[in-house]
Amino acid sequence: MRKNSMALAVALAFPLSFSVQSFAQGVATDAQLKPVTVSETRSGLSADLPNSTASKTAQELETQNIFNAEDAFRYLPSTTIRKRYFGDRNANVGGRSFGVLEPGRGLVYLDGYLISQFLGRFDAPRWQMVNNESIERIDALYGPFSAIYPGNSIGTTLVVTERKPKGFEASASVKVSKQPFSEYGTDDSFSGTMTSARIANKTDSGIWYSLGVQHQDVNGHPMGYANTTRVTTGQFGAVSGTKVTGILRDKDPSGVDRAIFGANSIDHVKQDTVNMKLGYEISPTQEIEGRVSYWRSNSNVRVDNYLFDAKTGSPIWSGTVNDGVNSFNLNTLSASFAPSNREEANRQLGFTWKTKNVTGWNASVVATQYSVLSDVARATALVQPTADNGGVGTVTRRDGTGWNTFEAQTTYTPTKGDFGNGNHALTFGLHRNQYKLNNVVNDASDWRNNETTANQRYSGQTNVLAFYAQDAWKLTPDLLLTAGVRHERFNQMDGEQFDKSLPTGKQTQTYADRSLNVTSPKLSLAWSVSDDLLLKASAGQGTRFPNVDEMFNGTKTSTNVLINNAYLKPEKSTAFELSAEKFWDSYSLRASLFRDDVKDTILRQSDTTVTPTTTLNTNVGRVLTNGLELAWQSRDVGIKGLDIGGSATWVDSKIKENALVPASVGNNWLRIPKQRYTVQASYRPNAAWTFGANYRYAGRNYNTVLATDINPETFGGISHVSQLDLKVDWKFAKDWNWAFGIDNVNNSKAWQAHSLPQRSYLMELRYSMK
Repeated sequence: MRKNSMALAVALAFPLSFSVQSFAQGVATDAQLKPVTVSETRSGLSADLPNSTASKTAQELETQNIFNAEDAFRYLPSTTIRKRYFGDRNANVGGRSFGVLEPGRGLVYLDGYLISQFLGRFDAPRWQMVNNESIERIDALYGPFSAIYPGNSIGTTLVVTERKPKGFEASASVKVSKQPFSEYGTDDSFSGTMTSARIANKTDSGIWYSLGVQHQDVNGHPMGYANTTRVTTGQFGAVSGTKVTGILRDKDPSGVDRAIFGANSIDHVKQDTVNMKLGYEISPTQEIEGRVSYWRSNSNVRVDNYLFDAKTGSPIWSGTVNDGVNSFNLNTLSASFAPSNREEANRQLGFTWKTKNVTGWNASVVATQYSVLSDVARATALVQPTADNGGVGTVTRRDGTGWNTFEAQTTYTPTKGDFGNGNHALTFGLHRNQYKLNNVVNDASDWRNNETTANQRYSGQTNVLAFYAQDAWKLTPDLLLTAGVRHERFNQMDGEQFDKSLPTGKQTQTYADRSLNVTSPKLSLAWSVSDDLLLKASAGQGTRFPNVDEMFNGTKTSTNVLINNAYLKPEKSTAFELSAEKFWDSYSLRASLFRDDVKDTILRQSDTTVTPTTTLNTNVGRVLTNGLELAWQSRDVGIKGLDIGGSATWVDSKIKENALVPASVGNNWLRIPKQRYTVQASYRPNAAWTFGANYRYAGRNYNTVLATDINPETFGGISHVSQLDLKVDWKFAKDWNWAFGIDNVNNSKAWQAHSLPQRSYLMELRYSMK
């Protein structure tokens, strides 16, 4: 009976899911996200998607340790989440053919509202807008194969879907984390808490609402270390100055001798999020909903000095010091011993109207606005004991920054005897997004609480207007051809840069407005060979336009000079994929061969042989990525309640053209592991207990185009990752759960330039009434 059910599921998946594909919120979303409910091994997405996909439901996520929303995605195939510590505000996404330093290639949606912050290099998705209590499912799509996605989909599209109430619901949880951390001269424990709650209801009148709140208070481990290397100082100096204890030695990622003096970027962050949603079913075929989200963050960053006077035991922060072998001038490293703080307040508004006809025409309108109400970062180059009492510094503001999006769609779901004899499913759409950035750096006589004159400023806007059309055409009962085209018009405007250090009359530079037009075709053919085998071939082009920071940021610090490029070319991807999905009684396997040929990849390329380091925003002529991805899933493996799944990805990503650094041609592209593996196992012996084990591995990475990072397993390197995570969940009473988990059980050290978490313990108490 079970085998017959599986065969029936696969046989029905093709015609029943015959629909238009999108993850942008609207009518094109609904059919795509509709699960194939009779299948026990399918991911739950429509079978006619031109993309390879991966999904997890809320029940499947129960076997993972989830402190922040981004944790839900870390075991998906070919996916990297650069989460440096619990509560990290900069958890960037990496995918099959792009690394975490290319956030513009990752789209992230929350209930169809864009939370990707395409403003700067380290502006990660605003995961903080997600309420953990509300997550119903997560999904991922790979590649630019649907015309409905913006050009940023040349990488990976990630979607968080929150649960809509069917009646009265209430839930709350308290999570506690603790991480013993030992590295260089730091040996300490770093803890955090996450408290969240949600209440929701749907009334008989068709009105529904949801209110969610979250508060987290987290102490992060050190993100960096004050250091100097022979490559930047010539030879270490002869013995002079104060003799100290605490100087540590190692080799940097390039294999050069390095001295370590202390830990920095130790973040204590408090964050609060409030989500309010309200919806109304106007009729059985029409509904509206609105969303208001507010997130604030207060971050205080401190340092930890390892150096003490060898005679008196007093801490030493400045001057010339020695360890009996070499001397070092700490005054050149004062910024590495300096504290900082940052306060942010953000708001997101969202609105959706759509119709829900089973067949025929539907329409939707979706609008969202994300506003940085306040963003104030205060910093100083003074060492911490001095800085604690005030002193000169800078204050960076990004108040008024943000983005807005608008999406209008109409779709046609076929009926036999209707248009095209029921063989065509159509989508037409209009998309617009606008990003605005105003980054101001002011001098401060007291970095803690005042501002004087403007030091630097860069600002600008971008917008994209797109029209798209797509047709899913059932050529035969077993063949589905999905063809689409997307035309995008990109505009940059109001680009301006100010630098007080330049001569009078040259301090302000404005940049001419620019417009670009791009047309991206898409094509996919799916063949249902049999009830248990689906083959698919997809091809598509996509264009990722440069963001405001990449074009206009020309900031200067004591350690780095960034040279902007106001006329960067957009990244253009030509991608191909061949995939096969096979289904057995309780097993499934997907194999995908993929190829991504990207021209004019945008990259910051740095010259670290000069002081300060000089960095340029440039286009790398061509990067070619070829790979193989396997994803499998099995239910009740030998024992009822035991499920095992996993993925494996092998990638060859090479630089083919690079005019700025010709010697890099033939080298590996940055921050893409050559191998990635995940294994996830869960066991549910009864209704009360759930056990989960999750393993992830990422192999060799590179961080420089010249592959000079020959020693990646250290601070500053991009190391391999090999971590096992465990979790047990106990439903000890009606509506009550207790969970305990350990991340990185094997305590394997890893680095994404910054140190990644070591062994960490998590405990959760949760109440949930549905």
